[in-house]
Amino acid sequence: MEYILMIIGAVLVNNIVLVQFLGICPFLGVSNKVNTALGMGMAVIFVMTLATLVTATLQKYILMPLGITYLQTIVFILVIAALVQMVEIVLKKVSPPLYQALGVFLPLITTNCAVLGVAIKVTEQELITGHGFSILDSTIYAIAVAIGFTLAIVIFAGLREQLELVEIPKGMKGVPIALITAGILAMAFMGFSNLV
Repeated sequence: MEYILMIIGAVLVNNIVLVQFLGICPFLGVSNKVNTALGMGMAVIFVMTLATLVTATLQKYILMPLGITYLQTIVFILVIAALVQMVEIVLKKVSPPLYQALGVFLPLITTNCAVLGVAIKVTEQELITGHGFSILDSTIYAIAVAIGFTLAIVIFAGLREQLELVEIPKGMKGVPIALITAGILAMAFMGFSNLV
């Protein structure tokens, strides 16, 4: 039951994009088409899960025992950058159309603050709650957060595709209507706030 509440909380109640406002750059940049948004979401799920697994392990078994937790941010950024490079190489070989569709946004996962934010948030759980996440808890939380990111970006991409079919005043086209839509979507997700 604890894991179910954690997953619901991470996906809907505390959505990384719409509630915590992390990962806005890819959220706005890759959300023009549902296919591209879904591909970006899958890449984020993979990178965020692996990055959190690796960083939580490094934190627990290397940084904390050696007393060098002040290097946490640098180490985490290096791990995330290496994982993104790995995903980029794999996508280039396995799915060239998806690699082309993601274009410049795939390397942007490296600077996606949502990935680094989750890695740091998992390691700070001990300070917040008095007991830390286990490696399994960290991994499940990261998967749930990444699914929440994917859900938000895919819904937003669907809304933006629909907005292309509607007549919008000239001054509202593009970024203004996208930001208004994102705000309304964030308010819709606020409806889940008492769920957990």
